[in-house]
Amino acid sequence: MAASGPEKQEAKAYYVSTPIYYVNDAPHLGHAYTTVAGDVLTRWHRQRGEKVWFLTGTDEHGQKIMRTADANGVSPQEWCDKLVEEAWKPLWEHLNIANDDFIRTTETRHTDRVREFVQDLYDKGEIYKGGYEGPYCVGCEEYKLPGDLIEAENGTELCPVHKRPVEILKEENYFFKLSEYGPKLLEHYEANPDFIQPESARNEVLNFVKQGLQDLSISRSTFDWGVPVPWDDKHVIYVWIDALLNYATAVGYGSNQAKFDETFPANVQLVGKDILRFHAVIWPAMLMAQGLPVPGKVVANGWLMVGGEKMSKSNLTGIKPQDLTSHFGVDAYRWYFLRAIAFGSDGSFSWEDFTARYTSELANDYGNLASRVAAMVGKYFDGALPEASAAGDAEQAVHDGLAKAVAEADRKIGDELDFQGGILAIFDFVKQVNGYITEQEPWKVAKDTSDEGRARLAKILYTAAESLRAVAVLLNPVMPETSQKLWDSLGAEPVLGPLADQRVQSAAAWGQLPTGATVTKGAVLFPRLEEPKKD
Repeated sequence: MAASGPEKQEAKAYYVSTPIYYVNDAPHLGHAYTTVAGDVLTRWHRQRGEKVWFLTGTDEHGQKIMRTADANGVSPQEWCDKLVEEAWKPLWEHLNIANDDFIRTTETRHTDRVREFVQDLYDKGEIYKGGYEGPYCVGCEEYKLPGDLIEAENGTELCPVHKRPVEILKEENYFFKLSEYGPKLLEHYEANPDFIQPESARNEVLNFVKQGLQDLSISRSTFDWGVPVPWDDKHVIYVWIDALLNYATAVGYGSNQAKFDETFPANVQLVGKDILRFHAVIWPAMLMAQGLPVPGKVVANGWLMVGGEKMSKSNLTGIKPQDLTSHFGVDAYRWYFLRAIAFGSDGSFSWEDFTARYTSELANDYGNLASRVAAMVGKYFDGALPEASAAGDAEQAVHDGLAKAVAEADRKIGDELDFQGGILAIFDFVKQVNGYITEQEPWKVAKDTSDEGRARLAKILYTAAESLRAVAVLLNPVMPETSQKLWDSLGAEPVLGPLADQRVQSAAAWGQLPTGATVTKGAVLFPRLEEPKKD
């Protein structure tokens, strides 16, 4: 970034946010899916050497929380504290999520700034008092348009997300002049075609905005679990206005201008497709009204499906991530959902598919390659990485394959958020190295004890080990624990430094592992799966 005045400004952080999750219940696979994607994306950018900020957190106000707490015989704050400390934060730690901050919307660093933001909009004439009556889904915390609803067999109107009856609410509320921002939003979408991804999500939002926007009710007066409206304490701020502002309050809005300038706006905001309109319509309109920059991208991931239904607690299809990590391991869990499902599309989960991919790709292709190479270096060269002679055609093909994998994975994961495509590029290279070993047959070459035979064997094993060095770097954002085990097995850290300091864009530079590096056969990277316990 160019210098401003006498001092040089800090480069803006690559800022990624997940949604802040509603704490009416413990997290399930759908929540973890989005959070792991954000973690892999930010780890990738860190491994590019970039300054990164990764935010997640919890949404703790609103009618749904109040009702859930009441049903459990505790106050809303007690309910939120319990869920956050006993379920949400421990899961992110368990899944190796390297978030830089965890924002809770009940924290004063957030609520004070929310009141200031809304007061500013009111003072500017962007908010007025009015009344509203319409169908409301407590699960979504959203007034629904009549065209959004689906009809049950008995004629009852249902929320299309939660499949539960809506409530007809009539309130005196304060409204934000959202309708005035339709043209500005459409202009922004046109000027920034990548602002909403994937294309299906962009088309949905475009069609919605082109139909004309209604002013948005931004307060509630029938309950009190929320941030009070600063000029009228009979109202609390609508939970979605409160929630969306976390992306600004967490990085210093109104409290730390230097941090805010170095971080805001988010480069990528990851959301579920059911909350796309809030993030792609309401949120940028709020920022425009306040004269603040809008996010770089709003990326909507698809739903995880079980039995044709969106995975959720309300649909009784919520599966705990720990049910899977206890069987497959944390790294395999992180890998599987990004590998098996194209990010942005709906995807179905099954134990059978996970088991098949684990066995074929992780255990057989990747884990077995690492074990074979370490074992052969140990057997034929006493664990010291041998010196390789000049590369032949077969080795050059491996070098070229690695260069292609690095370029493709870096572009797909780091720039396009195509996690599946990037992981596949890396595993195509793993398959290529396996094929190279199969063709070169080092176990047969080892029988030739001549200098020429030893040189040929050294070349094969060095090529395989150096390939694994690059694979450890490329897969570190996806499977950090496994990559560290491989890094240690290759004896890389004493000579190349910590794995986290290796740059993905430099991973293809050949010859980084020095001759003499100590290669040891460690624990199996992906152990054979035991049969899951049956209830």
